[in-house]
Amino acid sequence: MGETPTLKKALSQRQLRMIAIGGVIGAGLFVGSGVVIADTGPGTFITYALAGVLIIMVMRMLAEMAVANPSTGSFADYARNALGNWAGFSVGWLYWYFWVIVVGFEAIAGAKIIQYWVDVPLWLTALALLIAMTATNLFSVSSFGEFEYWFAGIKVAAILVFIGLGSLFVLGLWPHKELDFSNLTAHGGFFPLGATAVTVGVVTVIFSMVGAEIATIAAAESADPERAVAKAANSVIIRVLLFFVGSAFLLVTILPWNSEQTAASPFVAAFTELGIPYADHIMNAVVLTAVLSCLNSGMYTASRMLFVLAARREAPPQLVAVTRRGVPATAILTSSVVGFVCVIAAAFSPNTIFAFLLNSSGAVILFVYLLIALSQIVLRYRSAPGTLKVKMWLFPVLSILTALAITAILIQMFLQGGENRKALTLSLLSWAVVIVLFVANRWFLSRRPEVPEVARAADAPRPHRVLVLANETVQSNELLDELRSIGADRDTVYHVVVPASPIETGVAATHGPLDISEATVRAAQRRLDQTLSTLHSDQLQADGELGDYRPLRALAHAVEVFRPDQIVISTLPPEDSVWQRFDVVDRARAEHRVPVTHVVSRVRERAS
Repeated sequence: MGETPTLKKALSQRQLRMIAIGGVIGAGLFVGSGVVIADTGPGTFITYALAGVLIIMVMRMLAEMAVANPSTGSFADYARNALGNWAGFSVGWLYWYFWVIVVGFEAIAGAKIIQYWVDVPLWLTALALLIAMTATNLFSVSSFGEFEYWFAGIKVAAILVFIGLGSLFVLGLWPHKELDFSNLTAHGGFFPLGATAVTVGVVTVIFSMVGAEIATIAAAESADPERAVAKAANSVIIRVLLFFVGSAFLLVTILPWNSEQTAASPFVAAFTELGIPYADHIMNAVVLTAVLSCLNSGMYTASRMLFVLAARREAPPQLVAVTRRGVPATAILTSSVVGFVCVIAAAFSPNTIFAFLLNSSGAVILFVYLLIALSQIVLRYRSAPGTLKVKMWLFPVLSILTALAITAILIQMFLQGGENRKALTLSLLSWAVVIVLFVANRWFLSRRPEVPEVARAADAPRPHRVLVLANETVQSNELLDELRSIGADRDTVYHVVVPASPIETGVAATHGPLDISEATVRAAQRRLDQTLSTLHSDQLQADGELGDYRPLRALAHAVEVFRPDQIVISTLPPEDSVWQRFDVVDRARAEHRVPVTHVVSRVRERAS
C-alpha cells in the first residue's frame, strides 16, 4: 500500500450557497421563456408559479430525507431504501443519463452562442467547451466550486439587474415612462389563448427549473452537509418566486406577449425596450455563462451519480477510484465520453441520433422526481414521530398531490402529442432498458453455480500456514468457526489480508470522493485489527496486512510473501458479492496450487 492522501472537504459554504442559488437558473430561463410566452400569453408568470410550486415541493421532500439520513447517494439511496433496489438502480442510472445528455446539449448551445461573435465550426467549439469543463472538474472539486460560484454569480446578477430595472420601468420610475401594465390585457386579454394554456406551458417550464436538487449532491463534499441541504431547500422558495415568477411577470408587462422579438429572445427585447445599449451582446454573454454553468454542474452531477452507482455495486468498481485531489477522475471521464458522443452526433446526425438522444432523456427528470415523491411518502411513514428536523408541509396531503401533479404532467405530455409525446415514449423506453438491465444482472448472479472445493486427501497433513482473504465478512461467525476448526491443534499460523476497497468496506456508500481514500484505509484497518484480536483471544497465532483494493492482486502478493499451504476466502452470497461476480474464488483456485476453502456468510459488517 502506498501513502494515502489526506483528503478534506473542498466546497466552502460560500460556493455551495451560490451553487444552490444559481443551480435552478439555466439557459432555459433566458431562451426558453420566449417559447412559453408565445404559447401562454400574459399569464406566463402563473405557469412559472405552478411549475415552481412543484419544484419547491420536491426540494422540501428531498430535504426531509437528506437531513434525516445524510447520504452521498442522495435521492438514489432514498429510492432504494423506500421502494427497493430496482428504484435506486433506476434513479441513479436515469439521473446520470439525463445529465450526460444535458452536457452534450449545453456544449452545442454554447457553441451556437459563440458563433454569434466568431465564425468557427459548431462541433469544434462544442468539443473545446466540453474539454474545458472536463478539465475543470478533473483538476479539483474546489476548482469546480469556484468556477460554478462565479458562473452562478453572473447569472444571479443579471437577473437581479433585470428585475431592478424592469420594476422601475413598469412602475413609472424610469425616465420618460409612466406607470403601465397595459401589456397584460391589451393584446387579446390576460388569457388570449384560453385559461388552459397556462397549464400547457408547465411541461416546458419544469425543464428550465431542473437543477435545484444538485445542491443535495454537492452538499456531500461540504463541511456541513445537513445544514447546506436544509438551507438550499428553504431558499428555493425565494429563488423560484424572484428569478422565475418575477422575471416572467416583468417580461409580459414590459413587452407585448405576441411580438416576434419577445418570442425570439425576450430578455434582449426587454433590455432593448429599456434603452440599454448593446443589449444583444450583454444577454448573449449572460446566456453563455448560464450554458457554461449548466455544462460545468452537469459534468459534476453525472460523475458523482456514477461514483455512487459504483459504490452501490451497480456500476464497474473502478469508477470509485479518486485522484490525490479527491476527484473521481474515471467517473468524470466516462461521463464526458457520452457528452463527446452527443456533440459528434449533433455535428453529423442532428436529425436522427442526436434527436433520439435528446428525446430519450426528455421526461427522465420527471420520473426521478416522481420516485423522490414516492420515496418520501414511504420513508415518512417509517420514521418515528418527532425524530425529523425538517418536515414536508401538511404531510401526507401535499406529498400525494405532488406525486399526482407529476403524473398529470406526464399524461399531458402524451396528450399534447408531437415532440412531447415522442420524448415521453422514448424516455419510458430508456427506463424500461434500465429495468431490464437490473433484472438481468440479478438473474445472472442468482444462477451462478457454486464451484465446489476440492476435497483434501484423508492422509494429507493439516494446514499450518493459512492465508485468509476477507473483507465484509471478516468478522462473521462462519469464517471464525472455520479458522478455529483448521487451527484446532494450535500450531497453525494465520495471515489475514483485508483488501482496502472502498466498495467492500462500505465506505463508498457513506463518504464522498474527497475523503474516501483515507476513510477506506481506516475502515479496513479496523476490520483487520478486530479479526486479529478475536483470533488472539482464542490463543491462535495470527498477523495480517491491508491488501490491494483488487482482491486477486492482494491475494497474489500475500501468497508470494507468506507461502501458505491453505487459503480461506470468505464472501457474501452470490447475489450480494462483488467477489463472486468476478469469480475471485474460482480464479484463486486456478492460479494458486494451494487448497482454497470458500466460506459463505450472510452477515455483512457495516462501515463506521
